[in-house]
Parts: sequence; C-alpha cells; structure tokens
Amino acid sequence: MVAELLAGLETSPLAAGLRGSVWLYPLVNAAHIVGIALLFGAIVPLDLRLMGFFRDVEAAALSRLLVTVAATGLALAIVAGSLLFVTDAGDYFASNLFRAKMIVLLLALANVVLAFRLSGRSGARAAAYRRVAAATSIGLWLTVIVLGRLVGYF
Repeated sequence: MVAELLAGLETSPLAAGLRGSVWLYPLVNAAHIVGIALLFGAIVPLDLRLMGFFRDVEAAALSRLLVTVAATGLALAIVAGSLLFVTDAGDYFASNLFRAKMIVLLLALANVVLAFRLSGRSGARAAAYRRVAAATSIGLWLTVIVLGRLVGYF
C-alpha cells in the first residue's frame, strides 16, 4: 500500500512537472533552502537569548519577531520539501538518512511545543528547563539540516 502511494506521488502531474521543468525544481529547491535559513536564522538568536546570552535584549520583544520569522521559514521549508519529496518519493522514503531527518524533525517540533509550555512559567526550575530546551533546539534543528543535506549525497 505504501509503495503504491509513493509510486502515485512520483507519477503525479505535479511530480512530472517539477522533474520536467528546467526552472521549477531548482526554484523549489531554493525555496526550501530559504525556508531553512529563515527558520534556523530565527531560532538560533532566540535560543541563545533563552540560554542567557544577549541579556540586554528583551526576550519578549525578540520572541514576538523571531517566532513569526521561524514559523514562516518552517512553513516554506515544509511546502517546498514536500514538493521535492514527490519527485522521488520511493527513494526518499527508503533512505535511512531521510527517515532519520523526519524523526529528528518531529523531535524538534515536540521541543518547540515543550518550550512554549515553559514560556509562561517562572522560577529557577522553569528557567533551567528553558535553557535546556533552547540548547536542545539548536542541536536538533542543526541535525535536521545536516541530515537533509546528506540525503542528497547518499
């Protein structure tokens, strides 16, 4: 059943159009990279602030700006990544690196949910959890990026 679904994605008009266009696939690939850049570029300074760096910058104001940028980047990366996936769905699905990327991506998203749950809490314990969640965030998102790049080579 999964094999039929993957084959259907690969043979869809959308996938054929992406593969057959000189410009479309490279532009979608570029959009995926821009999404990753927006996401990671927003997450790192915010996580560093949550870890205790840049104390002269108000965390709430920084969060209001960077969470929006990160969410926009994530949405762009997911849409563009899904379009890239359909062009070779069977091979991507069979790739252990791709599967690892998806698992780490889910862990990174779960960490985001945890961080938001901790954002309204006060006290030393909550602050320590936020620092750990922020450091974990940087590591998880960096791992997603590295695994994604490796998928293209192996």
